[in-house]
Amino acid sequence: MPWLTVYENVELAVQQVFRKTMAKQERKDWINHNLELVNMAHAANKRPGEISGGMAQRVGIARALAMKPSVLLMDEPFGALDALTRAHLQDSLMEIQQELNNTVIMITHDVDEAVLLSDRIIMMTNGPAATVGEDLRIELPRPRNRVTLADDPTYVHYRQEVLKFLYEKQRKLENIKTRKTRNAEQEENADKKESTTQAAGA
Repeated sequence: MPWLTVYENVELAVQQVFRKTMAKQERKDWINHNLELVNMAHAANKRPGEISGGMAQRVGIARALAMKPSVLLMDEPFGALDALTRAHLQDSLMEIQQELNNTVIMITHDVDEAVLLSDRIIMMTNGPAATVGEDLRIELPRPRNRVTLADDPTYVHYRQEVLKFLYEKQRKLENIKTRKTRNAEQEENADKKESTTQAAGA
C-alpha cells in the first residue's frame, strides 16, 4: 500500500493471519524479523515512494514470508530488476529458504536463475496448451555460491541441459505437434470430402 510505511505493509499481512494467535509484542518482533531477513529493517519507516524498485521487491517478499507459508509461489519476482539487485535478492531468497525450510515454486525464464536456485526444474513446452516437457533434478550442495558455481562442471552440465531443451528438444516437440495437427486436419478434410461425395451420390 503506497500510503503505508514498509513496516506497516508487512504488519498488514501479519495482522490478517496472526491477530488471534500472536501477542502484540510477538507480532512486532516477527515483523522486524522478516524485515531483517530481506535486509530492509533500516527502511522500516519509509514509504514505497521513498525506496527503490529492488527494495520494494524485498518488502513484498518479507510480507509474503511473514505469513509463514508452507508453499511460496513467485512469478518472475526479480524480472524487472537490474543485474546486481537481482543477484542480491537471489542470494537472500536462498538464505531465507534455508532458514525457514519451506517450499518455493518460482516461475522464471532465466536459465542461470533456475539452475542456481532450484532443486528441481520443470521445463514447459510453448504456447497456451503448454505441457511438462522435461523434469530436471538439480543435485548441487547448499549453500550455493554463484561465483564458485560458475566454473563448476556439474553446474555447467545442468545449464547445458536446460539450454538443450529450450533450443533443441523444444523445437523437436513443436515439429512433432505441428505434424500431428497437420495430419489431423488432413484426416478431417478427407472425412468431410468423403461425406460430401456420399451425400451427392445418394
